[in-house]
Amino acid sequence: MDIAVAALEPGDRDQWESLFNSYADFYKMPMSAETRDRVWAWIASGEMKFFGIMAKDSQGKALGFMHFREMPSPLRGSMVGFLDDLYVCPAARGEGVVDALFDGLNETAAAQGWPFVRWVTAENNYRGRGPYDRLAEKTHWVTYQKDTTL
Repeated sequence: MDIAVAALEPGDRDQWESLFNSYADFYKMPMSAETRDRVWAWIASGEMKFFGIMAKDSQGKALGFMHFREMPSPLRGSMVGFLDDLYVCPAARGEGVVDALFDGLNETAAAQGWPFVRWVTAENNYRGRGPYDRLAEKTHWVTYQKDTTL
């Protein structure tokens, strides 16, 4: 399969939105137009280092996307990358889309001077973890999340 990866452009909004909705459904997260608009604004504004890339086939059909951002690493005194979201449409899984998206991520990371990119995934995301185990090193860090509502 011929796969092209590029930064999200304004004309990609509809295809991105469809994939983003499917991604939210996978994680059983409610999705609203307000949330989609906010995330799209983060990508499109250029005001923050929040990136979106999309993989497409030779006909321009979206196959998958990644969202990632810059974050500080105080112990290193430098900025690093953090991969927030990765989704590949079910019909394109196993076709090299993940590798192509990671190549795009690597290019941006190198251009930004990030020494590494970190991410978390669900423990039971076995299909997704297969490529992660092949492409990256699993760390020993345990992730916690604390509700901040009173």
